[in-house]
Amino acid sequence: MNHTCIQCGFSYSVTEEDLAFLKKLSPVINDVRYDIPPPRCCPDCRFQRRLAIRNESKLYNKRCDLTGEEFVSLYSQDSPHKAYKQDVWWSDSWNPFEYGRDIDFSRPFFEQLHELKLAVPRRGMQQGATLENCEYTTYTDYCKNCYLTFACGYCENVYNSSWLVMCNSCIDCYSCVSSELLYECADCVNCYNCFFLQDCYGCQDSYFLENCRNCHHSICCKNLRSKGYHIFNQPVSKEKYEALQKELHERGIKAMQKKFIEWSNTLPTLYAHLISSENCTGNMIEHANNCYNCFDIILGAQDLRHCQVCGWKGKDMMDCFGTGKESELMYEITGALRSQRALFSSSVQMSSDCFYCDCIKHIQYCFGCIGINHRKFCILNKQYTKEQYEELVPRLIKHMNSTGEWGENIPIAYSPFCYNETIAMEYFPLSKQEALTKGLRWKDEIIERPDVQKIIPAEKLPIKIDDIPDEILNWAIECEETKKPYFITAQELLLYRRMRLSIPKTHPDQRHLARRKRRLPSKLWKRTCDRCNRSIETPYQPGTPQRIYCEPCFLHETYHSDHKENIAGDDTHVLNQKMLNQARVSYSKFSNTARAAQKVIAAKLNR
Repeated sequence: MNHTCIQCGFSYSVTEEDLAFLKKLSPVINDVRYDIPPPRCCPDCRFQRRLAIRNESKLYNKRCDLTGEEFVSLYSQDSPHKAYKQDVWWSDSWNPFEYGRDIDFSRPFFEQLHELKLAVPRRGMQQGATLENCEYTTYTDYCKNCYLTFACGYCENVYNSSWLVMCNSCIDCYSCVSSELLYECADCVNCYNCFFLQDCYGCQDSYFLENCRNCHHSICCKNLRSKGYHIFNQPVSKEKYEALQKELHERGIKAMQKKFIEWSNTLPTLYAHLISSENCTGNMIEHANNCYNCFDIILGAQDLRHCQVCGWKGKDMMDCFGTGKESELMYEITGALRSQRALFSSSVQMSSDCFYCDCIKHIQYCFGCIGINHRKFCILNKQYTKEQYEELVPRLIKHMNSTGEWGENIPIAYSPFCYNETIAMEYFPLSKQEALTKGLRWKDEIIERPDVQKIIPAEKLPIKIDDIPDEILNWAIECEETKKPYFITAQELLLYRRMRLSIPKTHPDQRHLARRKRRLPSKLWKRTCDRCNRSIETPYQPGTPQRIYCEPCFLHETYHSDHKENIAGDDTHVLNQKMLNQARVSYSKFSNTARAAQKVIAAKLNR
């Protein structure tokens, strides 16, 4: 069934499976089901709307609006929202029910919910309770000595990185697991002492690898399996490897990085990353089943639709981000933990049967509530009896149906953050004028001159780390791209020296955006395999320089390059089935250490 998106105007489809899920999740009150209508926005606009309420990395010095104590906050001092220091927010110093209000059936519900959000104090920082020396981190727990790390867990000595688990001594990385001594790596597992890796497992002492498994002492390689001392996929002597390694550390890496990208585009690229998963479409999906149009899905997820960054045994979810860990029956959720039957909500913990709620924990049967814990039968932060709740909610749903609000998530214009403060800016970048035209808030960045001994342009920094003096800790560095000043901490400098790395010449924000651009978008395009013309759905959009192969063609070329027969067209797909199965098993196989690490992660997440 085709629809036209009310946001972007593009056509999109709502499948029978989508409708069946919405019917399954539609609330039943007093034996009457209140159907959730089909979404009125396309999947991309729904995804953008979910991201536009989450600030992960924009940090400010702010005074707690209750105690006046200064702290590091996700909310700026000029935010329209009140924000409390985290320990104050969790304390009994305030009562969210003081802000409760009656439903006004003469006005749109979203207006009333937004007014409640403006009144109820916000949790100024999103951090777990088990952190040590991690003041400048968000959505992080069980970490020690981390700085500017976001959405990380069980990490130590990690800097300027996002979405890392069980990592140690890593800088400028994204989505890595059980790894140590990494620099500018993304989507890597069980790697050690590596630089500029993308989608690699079990690799060590290597530079510029893409889609490699169990490789070591290699530079500029792609699609290698269990190899050592290779450069551009060719075997070399130990002496030649060490000579090039020394050159990279002494002369910098920019020229080699460009050369590697150009060369890697000439090799086959697998259409998507789907490992040990059945009946799935999307990318970066591992150990999952029945996931449709999903991205970054892991650890036992099943029956997901249009979801991103979900997993941990989550199931029966649609249009969710950052949701999982034994959660199920979720729709239009941003961030959830061990919850069930939640709709159009964010920051949901151990709760069920909640609608249009935010920052909630241990609640049941609540509608439009903010910041409440351990309650039942509440609407707009006002307590009701079970009978009153079951009488009011059907009336409210009927009212929202008349205003076109029921079944839709809260508009981006009502986000607690300015658009360019949220991660929506990374996935769906807008200019200031575009954002303002759409009615979205925007925060102008004010670059202040730091009070330091010296400000040095990044291009004047020595390339060799041995030439960097200790005094750099008292300097500000001027980004060569944006001219924004940034600093190097003592812990970072020690790690740069240990890894023999040059000091980066761009601001941490710019480095993060560059890593995001190297990752594929969370979107699929219909293409054909560049070898056999089979139809595929891939995150590589048409026109990209890579040679995109379907799985049989990729496995054949990657694992059987010595096969002399020139098989083309449909003949590729009648290869000996035993040979193809062996290749598929080899491709999806983790090292024993990586498997053990995954079991440890799963055990810790189940605590």
